[in-house]
Amino acid sequence: MARTPKPSGRKKLPDKGRPLRRRRRVDHREKRRRFLIVCEGTRTEPNYFRRFRGSAIDVKVVGTGRAPLAVIETAQRLSNQEKDIPYDEVWVVFDKNGVPAEQFNRAIRLAKQAGFHPAYSNQAFELWYVLHFEYLNVAIPRRQYQKRLNDLLGRPYRKNDPSLYDVLLPKQEVALRNAKRLLASYPEHNPAQDDPCTTVHLLVEALNRGT
Repeated sequence: MARTPKPSGRKKLPDKGRPLRRRRRVDHREKRRRFLIVCEGTRTEPNYFRRFRGSAIDVKVVGTGRAPLAVIETAQRLSNQEKDIPYDEVWVVFDKNGVPAEQFNRAIRLAKQAGFHPAYSNQAFELWYVLHFEYLNVAIPRRQYQKRLNDLLGRPYRKNDPSLYDVLLPKQEVALRNAKRLLASYPEHNPAQDDPCTTVHLLVEALNRGT
């Protein structure tokens, strides 16, 4: 016959709410979305995109001063350097501006094949600025963009103007609508022939989601 164990006489210590096992510490901070933006220009585009800031994004902007195909190569090299903590989105920003049609379209194709997002403009990045004020669907010479911006801004347009982002920001929704309308006006897309046209608004929308 089994014997009933005698009580040990020890009193069980009261549970003071201490967990039986250590809980894993959870970091509740939101992960910041990392952007790499590699630009053809060294002033206009980098100055503009560096103004996008937000708690949910981490943006690195590089100006190359090189042709579109070289911009793609630079983006590949820089993104490969960050394999331990890869960029969430890599964007390449470049213009048609005298680049042969085959090279321009090839740069866009190679960017997509590499998993990058092309934000291109035909003819010039300044088209994006003009679209803040008006819908432009007629091709004009590249040099005319500066004259048009002089009139629209009511002051001389300067590529390295640090205040331009703030001046344009209140009209950004207008620019987004105009850029989408312009892109949709080309039923069969051929970026080298779609003049004027831009996809810069796609990058702006991506950045705005984190600001």
